[in-house]
Amino acid sequence: MTQASRLLAEQPHPSIAAIATAAGVSKTTFYRVFPSRADLLQALKVEPKPESRQRVLEAAVTLLRTHSLADLSMDELAERARISRANLYRLYPGKPALFRAILLAYSPFAPVMALLTRMGDRPAQELIPELVATAYGTAAGRAGIVRTLLFEATSMSPEIQQVFRDTALRVFAMIGQILARDMSAGRLRRMHPMLAIESLVGPVMILVLGGPLLGAAIPDAPSGQAAAMELAAHWLRAMAPET
Repeated sequence: MTQASRLLAEQPHPSIAAIATAAGVSKTTFYRVFPSRADLLQALKVEPKPESRQRVLEAAVTLLRTHSLADLSMDELAERARISRANLYRLYPGKPALFRAILLAYSPFAPVMALLTRMGDRPAQELIPELVATAYGTAAGRAGIVRTLLFEATSMSPEIQQVFRDTALRVFAMIGQILARDMSAGRLRRMHPMLAIESLVGPVMILVLGGPLLGAAIPDAPSGQAAAMELAAHWLRAMAPET
């Protein structure tokens, strides 16, 4: 264990053979004491460095551009993030935990939830522009990540769907309750709240995912935050109660 600690301090991933040689024992003897590398690290209580968490998330997002979460290799992720497999599982015990962390780090979920907690009692005329600005501001420039998250969230994996229900769907449920409240109060046109949400989220998602490409086809088309605000204003006009 002394030699293992020394080698781990000098290099991130010393081999079992190197550790055994430094300790003056055979690999067979090593495996009699520690059935796996993870058991050794547990005995040493080697904790991940603080920056390891961000490296893992960045490496995961990169790998998910070409892999689905189901096909993602945790060994490859550990290697790309320059972290031991044991420490990777200390940070994220499995793929659902990893997906949850990616959602919280790169999707609009957390800032939108904070906004709804702060402004959920405001009428839609005040809330919706702030909501769109917050969601678009978080997702803008992250089209690749947004596409990945959407693909994974709509997969058939029960574990991933549960993570999505615990995070993003909570936001949609809160927005639906707010819209239903304003519809009942006569401040918005009556329709099913979920359809109202889809009519708002859809155009904003198109702006995030295809705005630059579509904007190139039509000169002087509004783009960026200004376009997002125009979409919010158009939605509010369309949702005005009938007179």
